[in-house]
Amino acid sequence: MEWMFKKSWVMKLLLNIWPPLFFSRIKLVHISPDFKKARVRLSLSAWNSNAVGSHFGGSIFAMTDPFYMLMLMHFLRHEYHVWDKYSDIDFIKPGKGKIYADFTLSDDIINEIKLNAENGEKHLPNFKIEIKDEKGELVARVNKTLYIRKKKHLR
Repeated sequence: MEWMFKKSWVMKLLLNIWPPLFFSRIKLVHISPDFKKARVRLSLSAWNSNAVGSHFGGSIFAMTDPFYMLMLMHFLRHEYHVWDKYSDIDFIKPGKGKIYADFTLSDDIINEIKLNAENGEKHLPNFKIEIKDEKGELVARVNKTLYIRKKKHLR
């Protein structure tokens, strides 16, 4: 799977046809060539709406699921275990139409993760994701914690 992390357009293509995202109408609309920025869109449809016609909460939550993990796997490669560990969501207002989540990594964040996980201890970085509608209004906030540890055979 390492080939998936060499070109951002390959990751975008594969994620956009991956059934859990595709059938939920979750689309990776942008990932920068350096894997440091991504934008995900969730479009409202009969397949992902709830009983009152807004986005199903599970779909909103799912739109944030693999992206920080996959972006970091690009930088940490096969040298580290990178997993989603914990997430929580705070629903602010009903989401209608198209909603968006942006993911950003900086060199400082990547270097801090490497520094904290270098000795083989687990590192649990936390990321905050704001989900907004087309008007830029906040729909939900997600806190995501990743589990990162350098693999034993590489220490």
